[in-house]
Amino acid sequence: MIVVHHLNNSRSQRVLWALEELGVPYDVKRYERDLKTNLAPNTLKKVHPLGKSPVITDGSITVAESGAIIEYLAQTYGGDDFTPDIGTEAHRQYIYWLHFAEGTLMPQLLLKIIFEKILKSTMPFFVKPIARGIVKKVMKGYVGPNITGNLDFIESHLKNNQWFTGEELSGADIQMSFPLEAWVAKSSNDNNYPEITAYVKRFQARSAYQKALKSGGHYDYA
Repeated sequence: MIVVHHLNNSRSQRVLWALEELGVPYDVKRYERDLKTNLAPNTLKKVHPLGKSPVITDGSITVAESGAIIEYLAQTYGGDDFTPDIGTEAHRQYIYWLHFAEGTLMPQLLLKIIFEKILKSTMPFFVKPIARGIVKKVMKGYVGPNITGNLDFIESHLKNNQWFTGEELSGADIQMSFPLEAWVAKSSNDNNYPEITAYVKRFQARSAYQKALKSGGHYDYA
């Protein structure tokens, strides 16, 4: 049976959702973030050398990285449910959004989180204006515009598509879920992206998603 090595408030939540959508039995082994550092515990390194989540074990097989896990589940257990037919426009969209989530969107959102922590952190008074000045300049000139461009692009796509590959949910939606629901949860007063907000509400209302929440425990972004 598949074991999901589940870190609280992490990308592994979408792996639980994928398994529920596919109807694949699984067990959950829970790990808690360090309250001070917010990092995963060292015990995860016993499962995978990098000690990151998500990671699953399926018998003797260990698979890490969300995209790789989704591909593995789709190929091993999904049949036609999670991957559009090769050679179709839906499949091209599937491949694109599967990689866009972590290759383009998530790095910018992580930079925003890191820089916001720097702005709020304590530091020597003579360093503070220099550090904060640099951070604000990078946020204004690079990170902010990139995030806006990415969200505008996603908003435009979702105006014409119920799901990222068209009319059917696919593994691409599972992969895109984490950055979008994290952004919506942290930007609740931003009404500039109604299609993204509606999309997040749409997938969070699915019964498989709700079952995954019960399996994973408390999740800040739902």
